[in-house]
Amino acid sequence: MIKVRWIATLVVVVLLSVIAAQAEAQTKPFEGVEINILTFVGPQVAEPLQRRGPDFTALTGAKVNVVTVPNSELYQKALTDMATGTNSFDGFLFAPSWIVDFAPAGYLEPLTERVKADAALEWDDIAPFFQDFNSYQGEIYSIPLDGDFHMVYYRSDILAQEGLEPPKTWDDYLNVAKTLNGKDLNGDGEADYGSCIAKAKAQQSYWWITSIAAPFIQSQGTSQGVFFNTADMEPLFNNAAFKRALEIYKETTQYGPPDELNLGVGDTRGLFTSGRCALTMDWGDIGTLAIDPATSKVQDKVGSIITPGSTEVLDWATGELVACDEKTCPYAIDGVNHAPFASFGGWAGAVNAAVDAKKKDAAYAFFSYMAQPAQANEDVTIGKTGYNPYRFSQLYNRIPWIKNGMSPKASLNYLLAIEDSLDSPNMVLDLRIPKNHDYQQVKLDEVIAQYLAGELDEDQAAQTLTDAWNEITDEAGRDEQLAAYKATLGAQ
Repeated sequence: MIKVRWIATLVVVVLLSVIAAQAEAQTKPFEGVEINILTFVGPQVAEPLQRRGPDFTALTGAKVNVVTVPNSELYQKALTDMATGTNSFDGFLFAPSWIVDFAPAGYLEPLTERVKADAALEWDDIAPFFQDFNSYQGEIYSIPLDGDFHMVYYRSDILAQEGLEPPKTWDDYLNVAKTLNGKDLNGDGEADYGSCIAKAKAQQSYWWITSIAAPFIQSQGTSQGVFFNTADMEPLFNNAAFKRALEIYKETTQYGPPDELNLGVGDTRGLFTSGRCALTMDWGDIGTLAIDPATSKVQDKVGSIITPGSTEVLDWATGELVACDEKTCPYAIDGVNHAPFASFGGWAGAVNAAVDAKKKDAAYAFFSYMAQPAQANEDVTIGKTGYNPYRFSQLYNRIPWIKNGMSPKASLNYLLAIEDSLDSPNMVLDLRIPKNHDYQQVKLDEVIAQYLAGELDEDQAAQTLTDAWNEITDEAGRDEQLAAYKATLGAQ
């Protein structure tokens, strides 16, 4: 009798184990699925994917492999993989502006229906600007994990000590940088720098120059644009506004590190957080990097502002600068035209349309998991992630920011600067037309590097850029490019 009972008990245990295993398998919809995600080498951007990948595996069963390449190679690597039919990557974390090259070719999986059915993603919590930026012709193609636009950061303690105001215009920026250049800003007995802005080739110079030029060129609202004349697709380089921006960008070099032409954004961030720079321009990363006790010497010593503006703007008819007034600068604040630039727009996850259905589902689920508030609202408060706010809940709830080391005052200053940019009716949209990679990351980057190196003057740089961009436009089809450009701006 005891033996029979023992056998019966064993059978029950086995059955319960089988049932438990089946239940666990049912709760892990991607058991046995392996996905490859391609992105930037980092450590920013890739770090959260690598850190949270094992958690996603535990929840769903899917194994996540994060493959990284230098940012300068990411576009071509993704394009080649899909265009050749290799399809070794199931998903991509890349620039949403590239959608206009990849989606029409059928390379990316449309995600609209998945997003609509995905309550956990809380899509309505994502700021409309970032919703739109990840869509193309009414279809969602990528999930934002990051929100990007430029801001200016300043040493609040040093400016207060010197009786200086945060810069409202780019002329103010130059004056503050010149005044503070050569002073000891971190108390180590060595001379420091008035300004630190990355200028190395292939290190986003094409975005920095646009942020400086933007308030001189765009004054009539977002639909006006800064890259091309919406009448004939002529590039907006050969004018007094862009040439003035070139002069300002080059002058900042006088107040920066001696090797600034070789410094990337990682270098300038390190210089600023170590207390060696009075001013810098960057995405939202500085706000969180500045509170890291392991690397920052400027905790609670950093102010954030919308990028400086101008009291003069371009007369598009004459190509000359004219003074701001109610007509020329309808959105000016205290006579200053601001035009914050949504450079890059933020890192976003897209799914390869050509891979197995199960891999598509797993890749989408992973990007959704990364973007959901439970994960995303913590990741944007950590400097090493490279992720910046893009959800309303990230902007309006300061508790996570304070929890991760930002003082109440600093968190308010930082988040209000972001809101000022997002709320601006004169916000500048990044270029989102076919060949935008060739326009910006190839030709604009190349010519700006030549200009900064002294190989070209302002007139030569403006003309060289005009010729290069016209060539790209004509090869792609001027009428088609103009229609695409106007559509991205919402221009009539």
